[in-house]
Amino acid sequence: MVLEAIKYSHGHLEILDQLRLPHEEIYVEIKDCKDAWHAVQRMQVRGAPAIALVAALSVVAEAVICVLGSDKAIASRAFPQTASAQETASEICRQLDYLVTSRPTAVNLADAATKLKVIVDAAAADGSRSDVLGEYIEAAEQMLIDDVKDNEAIGKHGAAWILKHHPCNPSDNNKVSVITHCNTGSLATAGYGTALGIIRSLHASKSLRQVFYTETRPYNQGSRLTGYELIHDSIPCTLITDSMAAALMSTKKNSENIAAVIVGADRVATNGDTANKIGTYALAVLARYHGVKFLVAAPRTTVDMETKSGADIRIEERPQIEVLTIKGPRVAPQHDNGSREQELGQGSLEEVYVAARGTHAWNPAFDVTPAELIDAIVTEKGVVEKDARGVFQWERVFRAGAAMKNAPEPGVAKPLDMLPDGITALEPNK
Repeated sequence: MVLEAIKYSHGHLEILDQLRLPHEEIYVEIKDCKDAWHAVQRMQVRGAPAIALVAALSVVAEAVICVLGSDKAIASRAFPQTASAQETASEICRQLDYLVTSRPTAVNLADAATKLKVIVDAAAADGSRSDVLGEYIEAAEQMLIDDVKDNEAIGKHGAAWILKHHPCNPSDNNKVSVITHCNTGSLATAGYGTALGIIRSLHASKSLRQVFYTETRPYNQGSRLTGYELIHDSIPCTLITDSMAAALMSTKKNSENIAAVIVGADRVATNGDTANKIGTYALAVLARYHGVKFLVAAPRTTVDMETKSGADIRIEERPQIEVLTIKGPRVAPQHDNGSREQELGQGSLEEVYVAARGTHAWNPAFDVTPAELIDAIVTEKGVVEKDARGVFQWERVFRAGAAMKNAPEPGVAKPLDMLPDGITALEPNK
């Protein structure tokens, strides 16, 4: 069974509520941009690619409801039948601007909004209301299709790079182990994943010995979500707490043939500085000290050429209650022999304090890993490495993307992936 974090069909959008995983699998319908904004902000959906997709498709869901009149409260609020092409385009742009405010650090959402605004503005210039809606819907739906394809390419490129740069051990059947952080798989994308896509590719080629995945405090995206995906796909894996990573690299690097730390990204600056889930920077420092390769896996839409360095990246700070509490089902008391029974109260999640009452906590959602600590950045168009000066060379992957673009046929709506690469690479926030 394929794991689906986003279910979409003909304007009907549902997301798998990631706050309830891995204990419950509950899908939540997204009817409009307000539903999407709150789902993103609450982290019912998370992961930079998935956030962008849900936001873009929420506008489609709202537009379809308005056209069909299936929800009068929504239908009366936006996209009225009497609206002109320009008014329709303006409303779409307003909704996209609103959605971008849900989580500010990840660039994919702003990038998608920029592309989609270009499309609707062009449609409004010489088309009708229906043309504007039609071209927006086609472009947003194409994003969903392209994301899976791009992730599979990231997986292929990253796996090949690791196997090329790490000496394999014939006594271990030439298999490598890797470490990953947070969740970068199907739950964070349209499918397959970025960093977890590389892991899936290694596993598919029978080159993976084991994945060590961090708990990823304070929201436990690793233990809750990455573990859920790895177990779902029968990929050999072991959970560690965030504070065990140094000991793991120190004591098991050789015995487990640990080849790389692989992480995703929420925003990559021009110089390669990378914002990702809090704790990524610490892993990069440990990897460098222990001689383990450190890879960032991200589509080109995550590369923000208007952000020169990590110092310019705004880091989201979340409520301190996320650090002070933890949520899950109750378990039975431990028996004298140390065993425990299965979970009690299935379907009933409880939140408990793990800190002393009155504790103050700091809760940045992301940190920035300096480019100096990153060995390579894996994109859907290839692996970006540094030149002799230690500077990441982006030209090849963006030029490769430009070379593969085809002009649309006359009279055919221009899909999102046919936009010039320059819009993505050079002007993601305009």
